[in-house]
Amino acid sequence: MTATPDLPRPRERRQRVQAAETSMAVLKALGELGGRAGLSVIAARIEESPAKVHRYLVSLMEGGLVGQDAATQQYFLGMETLLLGLAAMRQADPIRLAEASLIRLREALEVTCFVAVMGNKGPTIVRFEEPGLPVTVNVRVGSVLSMLWSATGQVLLATLDETAVRALAEAELEAATAEQRAMLHADDPIGALQRSVQAAGCAVVRDTNLRGISAVSAPIYNYAGRPCAVLTALGATGGFDPSADGRVGLAVRQEAQAISRLLGNT
Repeated sequence: MTATPDLPRPRERRQRVQAAETSMAVLKALGELGGRAGLSVIAARIEESPAKVHRYLVSLMEGGLVGQDAATQQYFLGMETLLLGLAAMRQADPIRLAEASLIRLREALEVTCFVAVMGNKGPTIVRFEEPGLPVTVNVRVGSVLSMLWSATGQVLLATLDETAVRALAEAELEAATAEQRAMLHADDPIGALQRSVQAAGCAVVRDTNLRGISAVSAPIYNYAGRPCAVLTALGATGGFDPSADGRVGLAVRQEAQAISRLLGNT
């Protein structure tokens, strides 16, 4: 007859869960405090006694998750924590992480929305969502957008400091019609556009890239603070408020920030 292994009692299980929760709280506190802090500061952060926090720090040090500076006595995130963070960052995919935001925008605002990244030929749509009554637009996954006349392109132009991005914008400006040029600043068309988007934290267009269509776009940043994608919502100009501080503009910026946080941007 095979002996049944002893299972932890309910009280023991609760104690283990509480211990794990406290350990996670200590690690999170260190991260929130910049990765390095003294015992009293960590204890105050998680509202526990220094004696209790010290016991958990000792255990975390034994596991390589936390280290201690001999000179200052401050605790810091250890190599094992660093390796865990790097593994998590390698899995961070802005397209996958943006899915929930796209669905929230689609359902709450009943707008068409998408995520785009910078491709070899320009801003390229990689994920697309439409409401029940979609707005008729001739863009889909794989569509390449304008650098100057789309909100998506304007965001990338304003946030990516790259020669290739600037060159695409300059080529579009060179080929622009008089009507298109009239939409931009006369003396510094690209520079003024960049500054405007940077100041607002988003780009807004009305009937520029697509007639009868307005759009709002906001940047998505990765853990290194580099723009890696753009979140855009668009709709028919007559029933769509594309102002930066309007309902759609605020929602797009909030969702872009939420995705950025998931990517490790704090």
